[in-house]
Amino acid sequence: MPTTNRRTVLQGIGLGGAATLAGCSTRSAPKTTQTQKAMNKQKQKTVQRVAADPTDVPDPISRNQPKTVDVTLRPEEVTAEIEDGVTFNYMTYNGQVPGPMIRVRKGDTVNLTFENPAENDMPHNVDFHAAAGPGGGAEATMTAPGETAHLKFKATYPGAYIYHCAVPNMDMHISAGMFGLILVEPEEGLPEVDHEFYFGQHEIYTDKRAGETGKHNFDHEAMKREEPSYVVMNGEKYACTPDKYGAGKVETGDTARVFFVTGGPNLTSSFHPIGNVWEKLWPEGSLTTRPQTHIQTKQVAPGSTTIATMDFPVPGNFKLVDHSLSRVARKGCMAIVQADGKERPDIFDPEPKK
Repeated sequence: MPTTNRRTVLQGIGLGGAATLAGCSTRSAPKTTQTQKAMNKQKQKTVQRVAADPTDVPDPISRNQPKTVDVTLRPEEVTAEIEDGVTFNYMTYNGQVPGPMIRVRKGDTVNLTFENPAENDMPHNVDFHAAAGPGGGAEATMTAPGETAHLKFKATYPGAYIYHCAVPNMDMHISAGMFGLILVEPEEGLPEVDHEFYFGQHEIYTDKRAGETGKHNFDHEAMKREEPSYVVMNGEKYACTPDKYGAGKVETGDTARVFFVTGGPNLTSSFHPIGNVWEKLWPEGSLTTRPQTHIQTKQVAPGSTTIATMDFPVPGNFKLVDHSLSRVARKGCMAIVQADGKERPDIFDPEPKK
């Protein structure tokens, strides 16, 4: 994209001046009203699903040398259901919420192609918390619809990190689904486990109450009040449960690793596995610190992550929730991992004999 065109785009949405800091403008975003109108437009590509498949996790890295890893992100503006009968205009990376999980190794170079499709209505970009550089790449990747940007950065510190859209109306874009997770494995890799899952929590602010059927428009005032209609995992209400797209599946005796990212934009998650604990947990996704053990509930702030493992000594459905429980019961924030296998009454006996 020519420099003059990009400068015009940046200035037009408040990102081109010296007041910009790490992808955030200190001035009020000049096009909030236009952006909200564009987001609430009636004609937008409709898709059946935006919920990311929690099992769609890149394979662990087995090589012992760094390499260049090609990554393509496409902001896609689509309409989908938050729950049955409730539609909403999402903004996504590659059509899913959270965006694709990216997996690299310390020392790798990420070679990013950022394609903003011509059919979109809004500029987009991406801020990688794993990138050691101004704005995490936000200004370098700022693109108008129909434009493509390129970015290279070296993965210099191990851990799990969020990436997210960072235009001036970033809170709106993140609330509409524009966030994901990049994992930077340490040089020695991660311990082997039986399963890996990927979940992301965020809140959705609409002009209607949760469950009210029909088209829900984005509500900027509700977002400013931090009063969401929905708080969800993987983009939709109860998406990763048997009643929707299905639970995660394991066997008793297995160990599962969970990669979890809180997009926000405003609410902290109190991440808890009902009927279990986090056997090992790496706060803030840091892989250069020793893990905590046997953690019942972990706060994960907006813009942060955690990595945690679960063991499954007994069968059953294990619910992953935000322990701010009205978000579970009223607003849709729950996923399920289903463990199949033999009962172990010596560990858990739901019907003990008298």
